[in-house]
Amino acid sequence: MNNPLLSGIRVLDLSRLLPGPFCTLYLAQLGAEIIKIEEPNGGDYTRTLSPEMFALVNRGKQSVTLDLRRPEGAQILKQLVKHADVVLEQFRPGVMDKMGCGYEDLKKENPKIVYAAITGYGQTGPYRDRAGHDMNYCGYAGALDQIGAAGGPPVLANTQIADLAGGALTCAVGILAAVIGAQKTGQGCFVDVGMMDGTLALQVVALGALRTTGVTDKRGEGMLTGALPNYSLYECADGKWFALGALEHKFWMGFCAATGRPELAKKPMAPGPAGEPLRVEVRALFKSRTRDEWEKLVAHLDTCGGGIYTLEEALHNEQVLARGMVESAGGKPAFTCPVKIVGQKDLRLSDAPKLGADNEVVFAKLK
Repeated sequence: MNNPLLSGIRVLDLSRLLPGPFCTLYLAQLGAEIIKIEEPNGGDYTRTLSPEMFALVNRGKQSVTLDLRRPEGAQILKQLVKHADVVLEQFRPGVMDKMGCGYEDLKKENPKIVYAAITGYGQTGPYRDRAGHDMNYCGYAGALDQIGAAGGPPVLANTQIADLAGGALTCAVGILAAVIGAQKTGQGCFVDVGMMDGTLALQVVALGALRTTGVTDKRGEGMLTGALPNYSLYECADGKWFALGALEHKFWMGFCAATGRPELAKKPMAPGPAGEPLRVEVRALFKSRTRDEWEKLVAHLDTCGGGIYTLEEALHNEQVLARGMVESAGGKPAFTCPVKIVGQKDLRLSDAPKLGADNEVVFAKLK
């Protein structure tokens, strides 16, 4: 396989901060041409708010500057659209329409254009014009309520669930489906992605509990959130932590046998007070070895257990290295595409562009 799968697909990316740029990073890693369109005065806010994050999620892209509030800027965008497959924006609903660059305007220039918009709450509904951030979308979608320890408050995760999964990756799926449709029919479409919607759709486990019992599990008290002693997190002798995921009976039996404690398999396995005696014994058991000693013990067991690593450790994990998930970008670590296409090597992306670095080259093609 010689050509990347998305070779020949041109994306005009008007987004900034995290969701949109992360979406187009995946598309770039799969071979699409990404032209990042930024405001002339400062560009993407992330350039100054978090330069290293900007450098990570904008690799492999070109940068041009346009002021879409000026008629000449809007006209240049329309010229670019004639030779593009996708437009991605991340403004509040209606902003692009006011500048004469909404979907109805742009599809006149190119009927096949796929126009994707990532917003907090989507293009419709009473929340459509509200401002928000990742925590707000997670809060409204029921995700934030589920994160945290039993009896404790909700906890903010350092993985931006709504931005990255609910928004960016949901939008990437929508874009790819729409591009395939445009190639078949000759007609593009509007891809409307609300990050709250995408985050709500991730709550399949919580919804499964609701459908089963009529209520969602309380925070930290679900089958997969720590209620069961055989599927929980345990502190080790060195203060590091281990994730025991022996949920199925065969995995739990194997763990008990391997640790020389087969009698544990006979004790009641239950959430809440009924399972607390077993939890106390397992907690004490994990305190008898360091995390890495536990790693060596379970390495060849079919038992679903593994250490809890820092990101620094994860970058050097043998499985991560074997999968080629880390590369150097600007002399610092970066992630390769997690979608591995058999027979095709990961693309080596260029470093993130300077603001307006590609104005001359890109705009020259319009003359």
